[in-house]
Amino acid sequence: MTDRGKESGKRRPASDTVLQMNTPEDLRYSADHEWVRLENDGRVRVGITDYAQDALGDVVYVELPEVGAVVTPGGPMSEVESTKSVSDVYAPVAGTVVEINTDLVDAPERVNEDPYGDGWITLIELAADATLDHLISAAAYRELTEG
Repeated sequence: MTDRGKESGKRRPASDTVLQMNTPEDLRYSADHEWVRLENDGRVRVGITDYAQDALGDVVYVELPEVGAVVTPGGPMSEVESTKSVSDVYAPVAGTVVEINTDLVDAPERVNEDPYGDGWITLIELAADATLDHLISAAAYRELTEG
């Protein structure tokens, strides 16, 4: 996810203490702040991390990818607009978009409220040669965002 917006930097609470971000252990992560959940059918569900949604602020619009779009790792697939900025969301894996979260059209705030649940963005059918090996663990993602 790349911020192209109005201001950058992570929001801090009034006390200037760092908030503990939610980083589920059962997910894989990209350095661009996307998460990946391997579903039982071999497809992957993708969204932006708690860290990313917090840095963006209040999400007001999500541009969803098109069903059928072929995506490549690191290639732009979506945009998230907040009151602070517009950020690209990058495909963390190679494959084809098979489903999108159309609920985000009318309720983009779900990205803030539940980034790992109702705030998911897309479901991707992995390309035949695609792996998740290049994605990082929850512990490595925490090091990336806290360090």
